[in-house]
Amino acid sequence: MDSNDDLPLPHKPADLALPAFLKIYGALYEKSPWIVEAVYAKKDQSIDTVGEFLAALRKAVDEGGRDKQLALIRAHPYLAPPPAEAAKMTTHSVSEQKGAGLNQCTPAEASEFQNLNALYQQKFTFPFIIAVKGLTKFDILDAFRARLNNAQDEEFATALEQIHKIARLRLMAVLGK
Repeated sequence: MDSNDDLPLPHKPADLALPAFLKIYGALYEKSPWIVEAVYAKKDQSIDTVGEFLAALRKAVDEGGRDKQLALIRAHPYLAPPPAEAAKMTTHSVSEQKGAGLNQCTPAEASEFQNLNALYQQKFTFPFIIAVKGLTKFDILDAFRARLNNAQDEEFATALEQIHKIARLRLMAVLGK
């Protein structure tokens, strides 16, 4: 539980039309507004706090099933991608990666990220996902190398946990926290 979980949610599903709700919260999960839409569809349920909203979002992902979860994971960009791929990233992802210094890799670091991205994609069939806020490119490379040794199911679960962490961080940014 985070200290912000008890904060009131300023824009509740019951208070807004779907387009307005999506405009505020639709980008919490990378290119996957279906999650926020699923929470909105249950707007008769009381969602008053940040913690309740995050729990409802997590439940929507859980109830989405494995195919939707895999699509959610695959919606995320590679880390430190080459320029052509970087141009396709959302503004959130660009900002998050820039904050971790991934836009300032040396040629050797960029090459290692590309190699790790390829190895990881080949092994798991989805991109490596980590909430980069507060991490350096060196922390991220260490985690990347270590997680390549994980089993498929373990890494799938880890990717989803990291995605929920990213969504929490994005929500806090939306709320100015």
